[in-house]
Amino acid sequence: MKADTHPEYHIINVKMTDGTVVEMKSTWGKEGDQLSLDIDPSVHPAWTGGTGRIMDTGGRVSKFKNKYAGLGF
Repeated sequence: MKADTHPEYHIINVKMTDGTVVEMKSTWGKEGDQLSLDIDPSVHPAWTGGTGRIMDTGGRVSKFKNKYAGLGF
């Protein structure tokens, strides 16, 4: 195995949107740096079961729905 090919992991502080701070291992920044998140699992609709809607840019979503409408999903 080649030497010096793997990134160095260290402990950073991750500040969630609600203000809580969690210690995590990361390759980002330096030891003890703080990363502030704009979106985290406590507010993102993918994890909270939200009913977010898909934006139809250029009619792509409607083309997809029309193409696969007869499959019965």
